[in-house]
Amino acid sequence: MSSPAAVRVTEHVRADIISGRIEAGTRLTEKLLSERYEVSRVPVRECLRALEAEGLVEVRSYAGATVAHPEPENVDVLFDVRLTLETEMIRRATLRGLAQLGREAPDPEWWRLRREIAAVLSEGDAALASGELAAMPTCNQRFHSLLAEMSASASLAGVLRQVAGKIERLFAWSGTNRGDSAWSEHKELIALVDAGDAEAAVAFMAAHLERSRTGLRESVGAAGARGMRTAAREVPAGG
Repeated sequence: MSSPAAVRVTEHVRADIISGRIEAGTRLTEKLLSERYEVSRVPVRECLRALEAEGLVEVRSYAGATVAHPEPENVDVLFDVRLTLETEMIRRATLRGLAQLGREAPDPEWWRLRREIAAVLSEGDAALASGELAAMPTCNQRFHSLLAEMSASASLAGVLRQVAGKIERLFAWSGTNRGDSAWSEHKELIALVDAGDAEAAVAFMAAHLERSRTGLRESVGAAGARGMRTAAREVPAGG
């Protein structure tokens, strides 16, 4: 089991990579990360192993660790996997929530997660109201991660963390800003979970992810076109 320090530094480094604060190709030394996040080298090593497993960091013998490059060509593959994972997880989370309604002793863990989701939704609302759009990828990932925990399947949640992190990174890389409409859909999702309507929750989650897929696919295409135009301008004229 990872130490609290390793979990904390992993969360910070993951967020910095996904947001682009730490750019692709950046070399990550134990010394640099220890100083930046004020921890010893032991949790940093755990952090690098975790992020390597998630595909955000590449570790090579004698070359050390570097931040992996985004993979815009994999948008559809990533969303296909995410669609399968999240529709199953929200089904399980909803059925687990439904079981709370008739229990004399409700599951305290489920209700803890439900309170955390409420806090994340409020945090996202505040960020949107103040125009702090840079906070939205983290809020989005936390919301979906908490829903995954509600499903009580650690294996599914672990795979989702890897896939969702890569997708959020592509959103940041392509310069996509998701606003009120996308965020408000999360409230509709959790309302269906609260109502115990598993069939409707699964259908809404699928539609939510397909809208995200379409938006990211368009943004990635636009980002690629901008890159090609920039490259063309940088090519010197022939003699």
